[in-house]
Amino acid sequence: MDAPIWLIVLGAACAGFVQGLSGFGFSLTALSFWAWALPPQLAAVLAVFGGLTGQLLAAFSVRRGFDARAVLPFIAGGLLGLPLGLWLLPRIDAIAFRGFVGALLALWCPVMLFSGRLPRLGGGRVGDGLAGAVGGMMGPLGGFTGAIPTLWCTLRGFERDAQRAVIQNFNLAMLSVTMASYVATGLVTRPMWPLMAIVAPALLLPALLGMKVYIGISPLAFRNVVLGLLTLSGVAMLGSALLAR
Repeated sequence: MDAPIWLIVLGAACAGFVQGLSGFGFSLTALSFWAWALPPQLAAVLAVFGGLTGQLLAAFSVRRGFDARAVLPFIAGGLLGLPLGLWLLPRIDAIAFRGFVGALLALWCPVMLFSGRLPRLGGGRVGDGLAGAVGGMMGPLGGFTGAIPTLWCTLRGFERDAQRAVIQNFNLAMLSVTMASYVATGLVTRPMWPLMAIVAPALLLPALLGMKVYIGISPLAFRNVVLGLLTLSGVAMLGSALLAR
């Protein structure tokens, strides 16, 4: 499969560090590189595989426990939303995919930047399940399982470690199911396996470094820089998709 290896390595390394530090954002960061040049199905498979690899590392390196009462509504909703994402992925073209990723970055990242100033919401388990359903639907489109649940947990006022525990366990569950669904439905083709073997080692050391930084210092300033850069990338990507139309 014709794909720029340097771009795959660069995207995986940057995304691994961001996920290790913040507990989210592998797919958003990686696809801010990959969506420019990779076909949608390849980019989505690599993003899900890389995100799952990062979550497995985090499960052993930055343990945050498992609160079934908190995370199960998200997972139940995610399992309901996932089939829609699997149905949509083969039907989206490269320009539409770039526009989707760009719009998500351009809208979601600024909201997360200012989420601390937004009013806190209720919603309970029903709201948790709906947020999980949106995350489940967005998972097959590029591993975006944690984007909306992370925002929802922030708006509900979850404490930092409690939020990371929910998102880490939700992402691990949903990315595992998504990857298994890719394989079962034939979306993972033979030429993709060597590229997946490149993504795993490329993200390993940056992810571990990010986890060390998370343990040692507050990630707030770095998180804000990352979200700001992703916003700019999203605006550029969305603009290029609109011009291509």
